[in-house]
Amino acid sequence: MKVIGLTGNSGSGKGAVSLIMANMGALVLDCDKIAHKNMEKGGAAYDEIIGAFPFAVDDKGNIDRKKLGAEVFGNRESLRRLNRITHKYIREYTENAIRINRDKYEYIVIDAPLLTEAGLEKLCDEVWLVYADEKARLERVVKRDKITAEEALMRFKNQTPAEELMKYADLVIENNGDLDKLKKQIYERVGK
Repeated sequence: MKVIGLTGNSGSGKGAVSLIMANMGALVLDCDKIAHKNMEKGGAAYDEIIGAFPFAVDDKGNIDRKKLGAEVFGNRESLRRLNRITHKYIREYTENAIRINRDKYEYIVIDAPLLTEAGLEKLCDEVWLVYADEKARLERVVKRDKITAEEALMRFKNQTPAEELMKYADLVIENNGDLDKLKKQIYERVGK
């Protein structure tokens, strides 16, 4: 069993790589989905988040992720505070999932945009960085998240540059749009 840490900046195509790996039989632990689950009422991080960001709670007591995101993506200290809260719960969930599924899968993929920032790379046998140029990433994020180019660029500014992430990478996967080329890079690495 091999644990692969999959990271890359917003819009790089981590989701496409995760899907390819899942179709090959890997267990994919999507840290964004884990974080969202932890933010729900009753979730592991809910109380801490509303304590730190009370303005982000809607009239039904749910965390308004859009309102929270507008705050943290424009303020590095707020983003650090949110990450300090969420990362510990993501790590706990991920460690448990790896332990429980260790004997059931050939590959477990930790899909985490903040893999190194959360310290999750320490759980991995390999780290894969998905890389795409800014133009491709911008188009994908604007379309996917239904935000403006300016909002997307603001997010990009708060992310660790790909050049920095490359220091941790055992494999850099180029993903500027050719799905066959993307699959070929993955198949070459896992021997399929």
